[in-house]
Amino acid sequence: MRVVIAPQEFKGSLTAVEAASAIQTGVMSVFPNAVIDSAPVADGGPGTVEAIVHAAGGRTSIARV
Repeated sequence: MRVVIAPQEFKGSLTAVEAASAIQTGVMSVFPNAVIDSAPVADGGPGTVEAIVHAAGGRTSIARV
């Protein structure tokens, strides 16, 4: 079985990345042989940078400009 997980954030409780991870844990507990594609998404609001960084395998850094 192949499962695609693509949640947005749960405002005030979970980021899209955290939600995707929680959903993946639940799916794997029921279907341990599932192949999972996890793609947290964002609509340009809060959580967008985190979703992009996660998708690209990047990291964030803070710089004074």
